[in-house]
Amino acid sequence: MSDFDTCIEKVLRHEGGYVNDKNDLGGETNFGVTKKTYTQWCMEQDLLVKDMKDLTVEDVKPIYKRLFWERMMCDDLPVGLRYFVFDFGINSGTGRAVKFLQKLVGSVEDGAMGPKTLEAVKQQDSVHMVDDIFEMRQEFYESLDSFEHFGRGWTKRNNEVHKDSLRMIVS
Repeated sequence: MSDFDTCIEKVLRHEGGYVNDKNDLGGETNFGVTKKTYTQWCMEQDLLVKDMKDLTVEDVKPIYKRLFWERMMCDDLPVGLRYFVFDFGINSGTGRAVKFLQKLVGSVEDGAMGPKTLEAVKQQDSVHMVDDIFEMRQEFYESLDSFEHFGRGWTKRNNEVHKDSLRMIVS
């Protein structure tokens, strides 16, 4: 099993299935993919658009791979950190996840993963990076107006991803 497969399996446990919560700015989602993202993906890939309730894991895995894993160059990040950044990018946007990582390693905070950021990451300790980005992520969540509604779930997810990421580093 590739690291992507391991990480997407963990992510999908948090994302769950079909949701259409009026308090969620993402609107209608399934397996964490918004209707807007899914529809755009289908148009770009020349695929038939399904009803959101009918999506399968196999429908969303390529979206996660291209738009999140590859965009954030997760294969080039250290084990454990790649899972944390991947999950954070899915939950809060790839640009934000990369900017937080860039801030942590002292790179230009432009939200685009590139060779300079990757080189700076290589100079850091993975455990410390996961610990620090975990704290930054939690502070970000707590700053949001929607924390009152979604905060318990975000905090639980952040804690679980933190623990899993650290386990991946030491194993």
